[in-house]
Amino acid sequence: MLKPILLVEDNPNDLELTLVALERSQLANEVIVVRDGVEALDYLFRRDRYATRPDGNPAVILLDLKLPKVDGLEVLKVVRESPDLRSVPTVMLTSSREEPDLARAYALGVNAYVVKPVEFRDFLGAISDLGMFWAVLNEPPPGSTRLGARRRAPDRDSEPE
Repeated sequence: MLKPILLVEDNPNDLELTLVALERSQLANEVIVVRDGVEALDYLFRRDRYATRPDGNPAVILLDLKLPKVDGLEVLKVVRESPDLRSVPTVMLTSSREEPDLARAYALGVNAYVVKPVEFRDFLGAISDLGMFWAVLNEPPPGSTRLGARRRAPDRDSEPE
């Protein structure tokens, strides 16, 4: 079973664009949407309304920086401090080009920092590239599941003797 993608985004327009872009990337993973930092942490730690969700971590967290209640940097900090969550790939997906935000995100252990392009076509391309990277190119830690793509095992009959 494929792990879900956790999308943490409070802006309705950015949320819709990201969902369209993920759909066009043709990843098979379910996308779980939460709209603030508290809800993201509740999902990740299986609390409150997420207490009965299935075990397991998301394949990747797409995390907005500027969130209500608890901002994205604080969510990232908590994720990286948790032994059960620290290896979950986390991508900061934000409109902030502020150097302090970028520096703090990397200091806290973000895997990638992607500035949301203003143009729709550029945004679609950026999300598609993210999906391709996490689904096909990135090697996850041992024992975890890839996003939407599966590598074929080599055909033993075709190997040289």
